[in-house]
Amino acid sequence: MTDPGTTSASSTLADEPVCYLTTVGRVSGQPRTIEIWFAMEGATLYLLSGGGDRAHWVRNLRRDPAVRVRIREAVWHGRARVLGAGPEAERARTAVYAKYQPGYRSDLRRWRDASLPVAVDTGTPLDQEASGG
Repeated sequence: MTDPGTTSASSTLADEPVCYLTTVGRVSGQPRTIEIWFAMEGATLYLLSGGGDRAHWVRNLRRDPAVRVRIREAVWHGRARVLGAGPEAERARTAVYAKYQPGYRSDLRRWRDASLPVAVDTGTPLDQEASGG
């Protein structure tokens, strides 16, 4: 599995401010893309849904967990998992909070604690698949 966190010695995709998550619309069957905050650990992206289970993107991935993730020009196929209570859910909350709180004026602790954590396990970047690399 390719690690989406590294691109060069001087920068990493993990440092980017947002990623673009594409789910399949549960009613339309059409791709639906959102811009969202994320944190990365290896080949897993962590996201927090402030709207919890009501968020359309969460409802979409519950129906079809196959997603695409884009960070800058890099694109991956992924499989999304809604995290229940437990160590990985806490790791997701902590990672996203730690990435964004230092640059944010308001206190994000309430958002961190109330949000629904989601993990996306990524695979090979699509541009590498197309080139056979």
